[in-house]
Amino acid sequence: MRLLTIFRRWRFHYDLSQLKRAGLRVAADCRFMGIPSIGEPYLVSIASHVTISFGVSFITHDGGTFVFRHLPKYRNVIRFGRIAIKDNCFIGAKAIIMPGVTIGPNSIVGAGAVVTKDVPPNSVVGGVPAKAIMSMDAYAERCLSETPVYDVDAYQRDQKAELLCIYPNP
Repeated sequence: MRLLTIFRRWRFHYDLSQLKRAGLRVAADCRFMGIPSIGEPYLVSIASHVTISFGVSFITHDGGTFVFRHLPKYRNVIRFGRIAIKDNCFIGAKAIIMPGVTIGPNSIVGAGAVVTKDVPPNSVVGGVPAKAIMSMDAYAERCLSETPVYDVDAYQRDQKAELLCIYPNP
């Protein structure tokens, strides 16, 4: 294994450990494709069988209050919110989860989505702001219907080679 790869793995585990020490609650069977950006880790909980893709941000506070907190009337204003990701969810690349949001179980948040409201269970959301796109069942059926014919054994032996056979250069 190359030294750089070893360093990157060590750094990833170190960064995730730091977030956990700072209060991030995360189940043991979660997958992280990168270290998420988290305002206050102690306000975030991630349940079982969740994948967090790269570049995901968990915004646990409203920094916009800075603009008026210098005024006496608003001096003590704060706006924070817990973020909860329930079981069996996928959070797409560069998604932003805002304060006070709960992602219901068996849900998918699309890449680049800005989630400002709770996501119902068994749903797929995307966009800015995130809106319901379809149910999880509809998404699963769509994925099944769009799966190309391929050699499963060859895919398991050499994913790259099989994918290049399925999707050749134009």
